Amino acid sequence: MGPSTTPYPSPSPAQKKGSPGFTLLELMLSVVIISLIILIIVGALRLGFRSVEAGEKKAESLERVRNAITILESQIQSEIPLAYYENAEKKTYFRGGRSFLDMATNYSVWGGEKGYVVVHYQVSQETNGRQTLWVKENIVGQENSRETRMLEQAAEFYFEYFVRDTSKDPKDEAGRWVEEWVDDAAVPTTDKLEKIKFHVRLENRALDWIIPLKGRGSLSTAAAPPGLMPGGPTAPVAPVKPPKK
Repeated sequence: MGPSTTPYPSPSPAQKKGSPGFTLLELMLSVVIISLIILIIVGALRLGFRSVEAGEKKAESLERVRNAITILESQIQSEIPLAYYENAEKKTYFRGGRSFLDMATNYSVWGGEKGYVVVHYQVSQETNGRQTLWVKENIVGQENSRETRMLEQAAEFYFEYFVRDTSKDPKDEAGRWVEEWVDDAAVPTTDKLEKIKFHVRLENRALDWIIPLKGRGSLSTAAAPPGLMPGGPTAPVAPVKPPKK
């Protein structure tokens, strides 16, 4: 008997094209790739949202600083050299240190106040290491006062004072910055206070403002309001009428 000549069945068209389905390995790879793409997109969106939020907070913080500086500048440039008597001794309202500033001005933080106000700026240290700038106001001759936070959550706030010796050449602009200044009527001096510098130290930047004092005349006399300068360089004093001549 000769060899069989029975032909093998020819493959169908579907077999020629291959199976249209995916293997388990292909499906797993597809899921992993899609998951990675989703994670990348979500991470990018989250980073974008955080950047926008940080930018908004920074802009809001700077806006608060600008508003506070506008008020501080208005009060300093409206400063009045008022004095009062304590135990027959003439004293002034203006006292400045690195962490405080006291003065009489005709510009109120709250607005609408009539007459002169005595304002007290004070820097306080918080428990978290940050600093807060407080402002307190008394209307001259009244006990009632108002107090509020001007700025907070800064690394540092402090004041400096530029003085010049007026006994020298009036055209000589040379002077010096000091960290403390008192308009002491009892101690005549040729030094004249001309500018106040306010420093703000934030996390990643330092801001400085130089505020000139407008023409300061001679000292005027007023009553010292009770409770003046709480926490400042001197204890509160009660108003004392000037002695009769």
